Amino acid sequence: MKYVIIAIVLISIGLIIYGFTLGAGEEALSHRYIGSGTLLLFLIAMPLFLIKESKGKKFNDYMLTDENVRKMQGKAPRKTDNQDTPKN
Repeated sequence: MKYVIIAIVLISIGLIIYGFTLGAGEEALSHRYIGSGTLLLFLIAMPLFLIKESKGKKFNDYMLTDENVRKMQGKAPRKTDNQDTPKN
């Protein structure tokens, strides 16, 4: 999977560079190469990379919830009114 992603990135960068190096008479074709390279990079390579790198990770650990912010600040979690300790 890693080598497929690298190949797609290299192909898309190659398409973009080739589109910029085409002559002035082939403007429509150069736009097509640049656009297809950009689409390949952002619609194919980036999602594949994100899927590969995020395997086995919990997304809640990366969300900025009140609990996670308090953990980062080193503060104790805040108790709400309905979480009081039971009285005996």
